[in-house]
Amino acid sequence: MTAFPCPIPVVETERVILRAPRDADLPAYAAYFATPRAEFTGGQRDEVDTYRMLMNMAGHWHMRGYGLWVIEDRATGATAGWTGILHHLDWPEPELGWTVFDGFEGKGLAHDAAKAARAFAAADLGLPAPISLIDPRNARSEALATRLGATVERPFELHDTAVNIWRHPDVREVAA
Repeated sequence: MTAFPCPIPVVETERVILRAPRDADLPAYAAYFATPRAEFTGGQRDEVDTYRMLMNMAGHWHMRGYGLWVIEDRATGATAGWTGILHHLDWPEPELGWTVFDGFEGKGLAHDAAKAARAFAAADLGLPAPISLIDPRNARSEALATRLGATVERPFELHDTAVNIWRHPDVREVAA
């Protein structure tokens, strides 16, 4: 069988590598989705549904030309979470999203990864001020959005859940 080419770019910072999902990432993702922490990222799921999600991550790149990367901790090589830009049909516009797994919080990896994904979105996708859709009960994501300079723009209903649309600063204005 011939593999369909998947031109998912690799983005590297001093602390993280943003890369395409791999089969070897499944245990880390399955461990995350087996916990209540998954509430804000689609809910808990079993290993089969988690693998489908990894395949969807790769497929988003094929359908939209952008998507989510796996966050790899450069220091350890461990799968630490995900970040990137995604845009589902029922979303108001492309979103910058992020999640880090247990053991990787509080180290600045999510900030580093989300900032790199946002810079890629501006430079390579023409998205200089993306949104993030955040459930107001998700204090950690709100704190990261604030640290990234985003502010609440307005409420939004997403799959029967009230979320806030956070608008990131326009990187063209930040750079000026």
